[in-house]
This record gives sequence, structure tokens and C-alpha cells, in this order.
Amino acid sequence: MAKISPFSILLMFLLLIGLMGVAELAATGGGSIHELLREHGLPAGLLPKAVESFDLDRDSGLLEVRLERPCYAVYDGLAYFDRVVRGNLSHGALRGVEGFSQEELFLWLPVKGILVSDPSSGIILIDIVLAHKQLSLSLFEEPPDCQPAVRQVIGEGLFGRKVGLQGRREI
Repeated sequence: MAKISPFSILLMFLLLIGLMGVAELAATGGGSIHELLREHGLPAGLLPKAVESFDLDRDSGLLEVRLERPCYAVYDGLAYFDRVVRGNLSHGALRGVEGFSQEELFLWLPVKGILVSDPSSGIILIDIVLAHKQLSLSLFEEPPDCQPAVRQVIGEGLFGRKVGLQGRREI
């Protein structure tokens, strides 16, 4: 009866782990979330720099993005990202979005969809439930920094007063 050496077992284990890593890279496309967005006709800056990991189901298009923490970013106004952001990714669109909100007239409205139907127009359409906003694609060229508190995003005004969101509770 042949004996299997501990070295052989270790080698097989390392090979198996390496193959699992390759399979995971293949499932996500092997690059960053920002590269994946570009490949699908969306701007890289749609999601902040604070992305920890993501999964894309290539069959259904379901994209799940995990951030380091919930955070705020600035585009044309203030945006809030939950720890997990989900949506159905297709070319030029992210639909059924969860975990992403924008402040409009002192109200936080959930972003439900994002569409770039004609990249040459320079316009991105944001569905915020009650309305559709048309914004310049240039606002989303680069992934924004993402701060854990509103105060860090909008800064402090004179005498330590908050600029823009007086009285809003910070997370």
C-alpha cells in the first residue's frame, strides 16, 4: 500500500486553494468593481472608493457590493451608501438598486435605478423614486471618497456650525 507523504497533502491543499481563488476571480471578472462598471457602460465613480468586495452573478446580473462601512459621498449633492449595495447590472444600467440614497431638498430618497442610455450625450439618469434626475456623467468619472459621518463630508462652517444640514443627526 502506497503512503502519501505530508508534503504531498500540503501540495494538494495549496493547489486546491489556488484553484478556488482563480474560480472566484473568474466569477467577478478578476478586476475591481470600478473596472466592472466601465465594462458595463457605467461610470467608475458610481460607487465610492471604500468597496471591500463584490460578487456578480453573471446569469442573473445580480451585483452585490460590500463597503468597509456605511458612508457618505458627494456628487451633485450628498449621497449615502449602506454597508451593502445591490442591484441588477446590465449594459448601461443598474436597476432595482438597494442601499444607495441621495438627499433632495432635505429628504433622503432611495436611488432605485441608474441608466446611461447614450454615453455620447454625457448624461446619466438617476431614478430617485419620485423623479428622474439627469446629471452630467463627469460627476461620476472618479470614485469619490466615502466618509463615515456627514460632518466630514460637508465640513464645518464658521464657529463650528454645520454647513447645509443643520439639526440632522449624524450616523
